[in-house]
Amino acid sequence: MAMEVTPILLNAQSVDATTRKHAEETLKQFQEQNLPAFLLSLSGELSNNEKPVDSRRLAGLILKNALDAKELHRKNELVQRWLSLDAGVKAQIKACLLQTLSSPAPDARSTASQVIAKIAGIELPQKQWPELIGTLLSNIHQLQPHVKQATLETLGYLCEEVSPQVVDQDQVNKILTAVVQGMNASEASADVRLAATRALYNALGFAQANFSNDMERDYIMRVVCEATLSPEVKIRQAAFECLVAISSTYYEKLASYMQDIFNITAKAVREDEEPVALQAIEFWSSICEEEIDILDEYGGDFTADSDTPCFYFIKQALPALVPMLLETLLKQEEDQDQDEGAWNLAMAGGTCLGLVARTVGDDIVPLVMPFIEENITKPDWRQREAATYAFGSILEGPSPDKLTPIVNVALNFMLTALMKDPSNHVKDTTAWTLGRIFEFLHGSTVEVPIITPENCPQILTVLLQSMKDVPNVAEKACGALYFLAQGYEDAGSTSPLSSFFQDIIQALLTVTHREDAGESRLRTAAYETLNEVVRSSTDETAPVVMQLVPVLMMELHQTLEAQKLSSDEREKQNELQGLLCGCLQVIIQKLGASETTKYAFMQYADQIMDLFLRVFACRNATVHEEAMLAIGALAYAAGPNFVKYMPGFYQYLEMGLQNFEEYQVCAITVGVVGDLCRALEDKILPFCDGIMTQLLKDLSSNQLHRSVKPPIFSCFGDIALAIGENFEKYLIYAMPMLQSAAELSARAATADDEMLEYTNQLRNGILEAYSGILQGFKNSPKTQLLMPYAAHILQFLDTLYNEKDMDDVVMKTAIGVLGDLADTLGSHVGPLINQSVSSKDFLEECLLSDDHLIKESADWAKLAISRAVSG
Repeated sequence: MAMEVTPILLNAQSVDATTRKHAEETLKQFQEQNLPAFLLSLSGELSNNEKPVDSRRLAGLILKNALDAKELHRKNELVQRWLSLDAGVKAQIKACLLQTLSSPAPDARSTASQVIAKIAGIELPQKQWPELIGTLLSNIHQLQPHVKQATLETLGYLCEEVSPQVVDQDQVNKILTAVVQGMNASEASADVRLAATRALYNALGFAQANFSNDMERDYIMRVVCEATLSPEVKIRQAAFECLVAISSTYYEKLASYMQDIFNITAKAVREDEEPVALQAIEFWSSICEEEIDILDEYGGDFTADSDTPCFYFIKQALPALVPMLLETLLKQEEDQDQDEGAWNLAMAGGTCLGLVARTVGDDIVPLVMPFIEENITKPDWRQREAATYAFGSILEGPSPDKLTPIVNVALNFMLTALMKDPSNHVKDTTAWTLGRIFEFLHGSTVEVPIITPENCPQILTVLLQSMKDVPNVAEKACGALYFLAQGYEDAGSTSPLSSFFQDIIQALLTVTHREDAGESRLRTAAYETLNEVVRSSTDETAPVVMQLVPVLMMELHQTLEAQKLSSDEREKQNELQGLLCGCLQVIIQKLGASETTKYAFMQYADQIMDLFLRVFACRNATVHEEAMLAIGALAYAAGPNFVKYMPGFYQYLEMGLQNFEEYQVCAITVGVVGDLCRALEDKILPFCDGIMTQLLKDLSSNQLHRSVKPPIFSCFGDIALAIGENFEKYLIYAMPMLQSAAELSARAATADDEMLEYTNQLRNGILEAYSGILQGFKNSPKTQLLMPYAAHILQFLDTLYNEKDMDDVVMKTAIGVLGDLADTLGSHVGPLINQSVSSKDFLEECLLSDDHLIKESADWAKLAISRAVSG
């Protein structure tokens, strides 16, 4: 069945485009015409040591892609396709792959490892290929190191692909034994040790039982710690990666190892090469994150219901940990500000210091202050920058009482440094630190204000001046202004920024026009800050915001006029369009929300809408999102008058709802349909057939990302509320969909938090739909049409109540739906409500809730139910 594919595979990698294209076509045809022969040929190519390395590598890659895909629906298709292949064909392919593990070619072995793991991911859950793990383990006893190495690599990938439930404990023990033995210092081959250490990283999730056994855990920890001292840098790095993973997976089992781990990490941070030192710092960052989560969840009091107690590892390590981290801050790189994705020791150390501050609060301040005071005025820029970075890093965590006096002393110093320090590094970090001061120690919740009428003018003068500095400093200065403005968002009618408002806006617009605004995210930062300044504007400064409208419209117009752009220029232009649409959205929300400005603003509505429609015609996903959100804001401001734009806009609305590929666009469009319903009310009726058809299509598609489904359900509710009894013709389509989704979501076995969160979003969307439909039909002669669905809705509420895994949002919506049901259907539904658990026990629970929104909904529901039952 197999055929000679070597020349085609080599041609598919040819430099000549025609040759390459022809070969790709041939492979595609072969795959479509005879899949079994195609896969057999590839596995034969991969396992044949006589064949060229390049053709083998590609054969393996195509095999892997025939088994797995990123998109869920495509992945499921490939899994089904593999499972339905002839057993004999599959056995031959698997034999070829296992044989490849002993090939002398490293590339072929590595590719075969990945493909074997992909097949295991499909077959082991189906109870197929039971002999695989045994076969791999018998390879470990081979004398040849390269076979051992490839087998350990395969076991590592296998643990990544397969869930721990699928492998029985006896096999887990054998895998771990093989892996840990491969990591041992006595293992002569460095390649084997490295493969074993990487495999352990993937296998940690399988080791629950082993970590609960003191002897086994001690053994694993000893081997990992020994591996951090290996002469090979890659093995040391992989061993620290294992420690990082252990710190988050088995935090509660670490107490007896912490002293040793501290010594190993401290040595690595001070003496080892950067990749290793970074992982050593990452270990402490990871411990901080664990402790922050535990302390957040339980306040500081551990009751019997806390799954994991906090061991306060960070608090105990503080006296030694903080000095170690402060040393790393002095290891900056010369050009780190210019490099967007830079990550080095100094940055990792500062990040970890910030996490430590959040973990221990006030206790960190006395440990860091001497370092700051000693270095902040030193002639070497590294020392000044490190001191500033240390200060900025500890501003989140400690209490304002502890920090305010220090910040008051430091503020003047920092403003001077931002203007006058000769080093760009120092200015960059100073502006960042000012931003952190304004973010955490300024705003309506802070008792003692750091920013006063006396120092505000100086702060603004310095920030606006710094926006003319080099891009990275200017970008941080914009960031600082962003948080400064944010602190005044709820300042009411007067804001200290008002007298500078015109200058601030002007300075930000000037930044957006800088030649070098494309560097260091500067242009984006300037627009984001402009948005924040607009959000915090007051009635007094509304005229200045109004003057921005024609300016931004003109800029958007210019981007639409640009002709014949290179792909690079087009990308920049799309980015600018997105930023301008985003900025207009914020202005529309601001001016449209107040009666005093709305009327004046609406003179621009026609022109703005026209611009947005031209933006849609450009067909770019990110711009599409921003323009969609801006139109939602415009609809909200225009109210029923928005109907005049619907004929021109409808085609783009439909396009957005059909956009499965860029599902964020689809989700935002669904949200805009909700905005339109609230704005237009029953004037949206002529467009509802098209919208409902599209939403129902979206729901039945297996290609649409699951995150879009909850908002679609709530959108049904928005439509029903807007058009009332006219929703009648959609009931026969919408209700069965809601029912089947309700049944699925009520009993969703939610293994992990992420799935539970999604399930609750889904439940909330379904309940919002029911609520909107019930309220939409209220007081209409057609309410009886809903009676057939009442029993099912009550059953859904009962199941939710019994499952006991609702979050507060769902609880509030659910008790609201119970009220809506009683309110709309009245005495007809009384007997049904009397029989349901949720009407009594659930209602009782909600009436006693601490959450005042839940209690409010429950009070109303109780009233509606008593009317329905007595009626």
